[in-house]
Amino acid sequence: MREYELETLNLKPATFRKLPFWLALATLAGLAYLATARFGAGHIGFPLDDAWIHQTYARNLALRGEFAFTPGRPSTGSTAPLWTLLLAAGYVLRLPYKVWAYALGILFLGLSGFWMARLGARLFPHRPRLGVAVGLAVVLEWHLVWAAVSGMETMLFVWLSILLVERYAAVASASPEREGWAFGGLGLLGGLLALVRPEGVGLAALIGADVLWAALEKRPARGRTFLRLAALGAGVLLPILPYLAFNLHVTGLLLPNTFYAKQREYAILLSRLSLAERWLRVVGVTLIGGQVLLLPGLLRALFDARKRANRLLALAAVWWLGYLTLYAFRLPVTYQHGRYQIPTLPWLLLLGVWGTANLLPARPHSMGRRVLSRAWGISIAAGMVLFVALGARGYANDVTFIETEMVKTARWLNEHTPPDATIAAHDIGAIGYFTSRPLVDLAGLVTPAVIPIIRDEDALLRFAIKAGAEYLVTFPSWYPAISRQLPQVYSTNSLWAIQAGYDNMKVYRLPAQGNPNSSSE
Repeated sequence: MREYELETLNLKPATFRKLPFWLALATLAGLAYLATARFGAGHIGFPLDDAWIHQTYARNLALRGEFAFTPGRPSTGSTAPLWTLLLAAGYVLRLPYKVWAYALGILFLGLSGFWMARLGARLFPHRPRLGVAVGLAVVLEWHLVWAAVSGMETMLFVWLSILLVERYAAVASASPEREGWAFGGLGLLGGLLALVRPEGVGLAALIGADVLWAALEKRPARGRTFLRLAALGAGVLLPILPYLAFNLHVTGLLLPNTFYAKQREYAILLSRLSLAERWLRVVGVTLIGGQVLLLPGLLRALFDARKRANRLLALAAVWWLGYLTLYAFRLPVTYQHGRYQIPTLPWLLLLGVWGTANLLPARPHSMGRRVLSRAWGISIAAGMVLFVALGARGYANDVTFIETEMVKTARWLNEHTPPDATIAAHDIGAIGYFTSRPLVDLAGLVTPAVIPIIRDEDALLRFAIKAGAEYLVTFPSWYPAISRQLPQVYSTNSLWAIQAGYDNMKVYRLPAQGNPNSSSE
């Protein structure tokens, strides 16, 4: 695998080789988003309710030693236990939880840019500026900046995936004496990646497949190939086996509740849209931004990757394509700026920059090609920067929605309902964090019993009443049949949601068990 070897990184200027530069750039981008939300919209918070789910798990883990959403009730509702552990460290250290979450996200954004630049230098040893360009694109891509200050695990997943591929590039050319330990370390990285999101195990599997393919091509000693694969597999299993055992103990299933609940909730999309339509949806949302100008280069890169002249680039292409195809098959949703597809963006940028560089030679001979090359490069850079500004405004809007609907409702419940009142809700994040009330989760994350009936409003209502829930919290448009038959006791009445075309979150009173048809208190 001599093609993976790289001499000393030769990025110019030397600043780009230093981690502080990337961390400073990520900090500036993240602070710009936070400042826009605070001073432009008047709110500091998270842009989606799921961030509050992570905070609730982390707080309970730190203060109670429980991996649970509701105290005393172990739960497998989180798909990112490693992120939970990192957030919990902030509670142990008594740091402001929002500041800690933002700091972690910004840190991983900077690390992602730094390691992508290193990976680019390995892939393009004779064109070091391409590595720098990809690293800069990663730090300045607006979806990724949004994710960095979202309170979510996304940027940890992105960084670990980039680190895993970059380390594979280094390990593949290491001396045979170090291979066992080195591939075991790669497996450990793959296992940690799977503890951030389960689909991360797919990247470790691709690396294993590449090791096997190399063995078939070059026919090295079988013992060496077996050692590599065994070490890789053992490393992957080491961190994830305890988590799988925990899931089995709590629910009898290997994967977290979220995996099953989301697929059941959005299964209707699989019947309404063809696979091609679903695939275009999940890919299209990642092209919103300056990176759309990389599309010709992306197509060129995918065409070139088929030749496998550089196996690392081919691996990146398969990972990008496979990840998106997996979501097209099973969960073709694109809400919240394509939050599930965001981890594919660094690979789109890598492939797009590489392909664009091949379409536009570094030193074109004709004047026309020089002008086109310069104009195209400037347009891509300008588009990326422009969408950073637009993304900051979108981030501020997202935070405003969560703060004026979910958080506001949660605070009302904490002040106006009995401490032991059971609440049925969709979504549960802010409610769980600010109220500590017993919950019936209509989305199935911490109440897996609702998963089989997750799309049946009548059955959900009966389930909530039978479970002893006294209040129902939701947006009327999410459960119109249920909302019409229950008395309302609270509405946020927030103007922002109405002006944006949404409805307000409301609290309804549920009838007592045994009287499901009652519509009065």
